[in-house]
Amino acid sequence: MEENKEESKKHSAGRTWQVVALFLAGFLITGALVSSPDSKNDSLEPGEVVLEEAVLPSDGVVLPVVWGRLGSQMTEAGVIEKEKFLALYGQRGGLTDEERALLEGKDNGYLTINSQNAGALLNLLWALGLANDNPILKEGPMVSPQYGGDAGRFASTGGWTLSRGDAMDHYSKHAFVVLSREQQALVERVANNIYRPCCGNSTYFPDCNHGMAMLGLLELMASQGVSEEEMYRAALQVNSYWFPDTYLTIAQYFANRGIAWDKVSAREVLGAAYSSAQGYQRILAEVQPIQFQGGGSCGV
Repeated sequence: MEENKEESKKHSAGRTWQVVALFLAGFLITGALVSSPDSKNDSLEPGEVVLEEAVLPSDGVVLPVVWGRLGSQMTEAGVIEKEKFLALYGQRGGLTDEERALLEGKDNGYLTINSQNAGALLNLLWALGLANDNPILKEGPMVSPQYGGDAGRFASTGGWTLSRGDAMDHYSKHAFVVLSREQQALVERVANNIYRPCCGNSTYFPDCNHGMAMLGLLELMASQGVSEEEMYRAALQVNSYWFPDTYLTIAQYFANRGIAWDKVSAREVLGAAYSSAQGYQRILAEVQPIQFQGGGSCGV
């Protein structure tokens, strides 16, 4: 598989997982909550309340994928060691019944993401993206000699501490989601066009937890026949809950130009011009950042 050339200009080859894993471990311990789930919108102007509801619906968003028994499959395979996962969330007040069902259940329906469960879904999808057998992991930038040739040196691998054994024991080793040739091509095409505000790489280079989790979601959507347009829309909704401040600010940027959030092109917003760390800095040069007032997690 030919490596994405544009990605190679945006990533420093000298970064090792030991540094970034410590950063991620801090998120694992603290939960990195943006604010308390009990926070209210009393301090927001009416226009900001409307914007927040458009970007981050308080009732959440139903994603076009059925989770089924993937959580159980990953715990049985050791990708997720259930005791470690439960201990992590025990420090945060415990999993909700719905979140526990995603981890242990056999017959889960469509995934719903909201401000309260965004962190738990991030971890579950991170595990899926890391462990599912896929050419992107085996042949793409993660194993490129240009970046050291060792997939285990990145935050998305070295930072995953909730498995049985080492994370690399599970890296691209399990057939949880099997894709046809056409579905794989779709995943690769969409992955190359979805960026994340925490760095300058696309999902095709899933070197951090958000990138790996998004890869898992794209694989799941493609396997269940979700269209390319729906994949972009769902990815934008998920990114918005994972990076609420960022996408509220981007939504304000479009609102200032008379474009409502539900009218923006999800593919355009997810591209490097808006959703990469560099692109978002350009937005901040024109718009005052907005801080999310509801509960939620921007990390693991």
